[in-house]
Amino acid sequence: METGIATTPFGRRPMSLAMLAAQNDSREIPKGRVVDKWQIYRNLCEGKSIVGISDRALAVLNALLSFYPDSELSEENDLIVFPSNAQLSLRAHGMPEPTVRRHLAALVDCGLIIRRDSPNGKRYARKGRGGEIEEAFGFS
Repeated sequence: METGIATTPFGRRPMSLAMLAAQNDSREIPKGRVVDKWQIYRNLCEGKSIVGISDRALAVLNALLSFYPDSELSEENDLIVFPSNAQLSLRAHGMPEPTVRRHLAALVDCGLIIRRDSPNGKRYARKGRGGEIEEAFGFS
């Protein structure tokens, strides 16, 4: 039996086919695949009109990427960050929190990030006895 974590939209937003497609695509990332997060970000900045994302949403994505500790993204390192809206606001150069939330929703809607909500809606990591992250809720 295969288990998975449900990733649903936040704030009573409807689930879209784009969100489901992004979740399925994320499960099919080949093992050992490594990419530079800042190169991906630069490519998205150059093609933002093609992707249909605003420069403010890209500023929020930049803030999210800054929470990921490595410069290279790989499936083996658990691609998830769990910052608060206040911390995201600070790293997005003082962007107001409602604006951060709106642009996070835009990033989720276009499939660039996946939201993994905890039962209470908060973002956090649950660690095991050895200090390793067993389960995390945030953005992937």
